[in-house]
Amino acid sequence: MTAELLTVPQAMAALKVSRWTLYNLIRSGELGSIIVSVRCRRIPATALNDYVTRLCEEAA
Repeated sequence: MTAELLTVPQAMAALKVSRWTLYNLIRSGELGSIIVSVRCRRIPATALNDYVTRLCEEAA
C-alpha cells in the first residue's frame, strides 16, 4: 500500500480550514475519509487532491 493517509490536523492544515469545516465536508460526502479504529479517522491524500481538483474545476 502506497496511499498516504493524513490525520485530521494535517488535512485541516493542508486546506487551511477549521476542524468543524473539515468534519462538515466529511459528513456531507464532499471529502472522503476512512476510520482506522474507533477514534482514528484518516483522510487519503488522493481524496484531498480530488476535492481540491473538483473545486478548481467548478471555479473555472
